[in-house]
Amino acid sequence: MTIKIGILGYGNLGRGVECAILHNPDMELCGVFTRRDPKSISLLTPGVKVFPVEEAISMKAAVDVLILCGGSAHDLPEQTPQFARYFNVVDSFDTHAKIQEHFEKVDASAKKGNKTGIISVGWDPGMFSLNRLYAGSILPGGHDYTFWGKGVSQGHSDAIRKIEGVKDARQYTIPVKESLEAVRSGKNPELTTRQKHTRECFVVLKEGADPEKIREEIVTMPNYFADYDTEVHFISEEELMRDHKGIPHGGSVIRTGTTGWKDENGHVVEYSLKLDSNPEFTASVLIAYARAAYRLNKEGVSGCKTVFDIAPSYLSILDGEQLRRQLL
Repeated sequence: MTIKIGILGYGNLGRGVECAILHNPDMELCGVFTRRDPKSISLLTPGVKVFPVEEAISMKAAVDVLILCGGSAHDLPEQTPQFARYFNVVDSFDTHAKIQEHFEKVDASAKKGNKTGIISVGWDPGMFSLNRLYAGSILPGGHDYTFWGKGVSQGHSDAIRKIEGVKDARQYTIPVKESLEAVRSGKNPELTTRQKHTRECFVVLKEGADPEKIREEIVTMPNYFADYDTEVHFISEEELMRDHKGIPHGGSVIRTGTTGWKDENGHVVEYSLKLDSNPEFTASVLIAYARAAYRLNKEGVSGCKTVFDIAPSYLSILDGEQLRRQLL
């Protein structure tokens, strides 16, 4: 049976989800919901309509899984609990410090409607989270390290764009090279948040905006910039489109640990990503977990789940025999 996917929000991530559906023959796009004027949006998929977000709930019977493509700063904390009562949902909520709070709200809503919600899906949180769990379970006496970038963070860029007076922005997360090399060498350094990454922001201001006020609001923003050395550059819209049009990203999650009776043997486990398009890769992860949400709900599972709760076989289009023959 074809899984009917709805998309809420048609920015970079929403377009990425539309492209990812093309690569998954068991899925089809059945509609896009937007807060913008639907007539202003041109989809890539022929024959699919764009609807105002206010009409989404009235179309719940036509959507198997609704993928929420808004930002974590303001959109998803409200939208995911709101729609989880009416749809099976998947989101990419990535404010790590607030995931448990978000989980509880989505769980309560999804259970009221007997729906399945999967939150914080992407590569971090998401794929990196799984690799931290796997490696930590295998090497329980070790240390976890996560490095992001160099790349454009969609969530952090979106958070800057929400500031009054900002027209557009790109934020790059950059690993501190010396810290990364020390971890890979097995030295097990104790690193603060500030010692692991720096952040660099390129901001286009609206006319009349106060650059120093906006700079201060960026560098003191909790959960995003306050704990990092952050550089802010104010540039023209033309410079932003010329020099910062792409959305690359990537990073590594590393676990160091020892084995042996006297801890005589050291090990380094590393999972790395190098992404030409952060939103398109994130969208591809969302689509895999949309398949899982659909299957789980068909089995009668309701409430909120994370990547930790989903068996890998639920993600694949292959059946159990194919997985055992081809991948195991």
